[in-house]
Amino acid sequence: MKRLAAFFIAIFMTVSGLAHARDLTADEAQKLQDAGTILSFEKLNATALAKHPGATVTDTELEAEYGKYVYQVELRDTEGIDWDLELDAVTGEVLKNHQDT
Repeated sequence: MKRLAAFFIAIFMTVSGLAHARDLTADEAQKLQDAGTILSFEKLNATALAKHPGATVTDTELEAEYGKYVYQVELRDTEGIDWDLELDAVTGEVLKNHQDT
């Protein structure tokens, strides 16, 4: 019985650690940009907007998740459709691009 409890506790701790994401403050984000660790927000926004020409940025957020810096961008296209994109803030690679539902 103790082994089973220990097993479930270990799984819970592992899953909790994997799901951990932390929003970075503006100061933290600026320091990462200044150090060249992440791309500028202008470049990341341009990459996101290239996926939806004519769209506008409605919200952005930088998170540290899964050991990576992820830039989240919300867009509204010319037809009024909202899009959620996630980019690797270091490389600019688009990780997710889906319609907001």
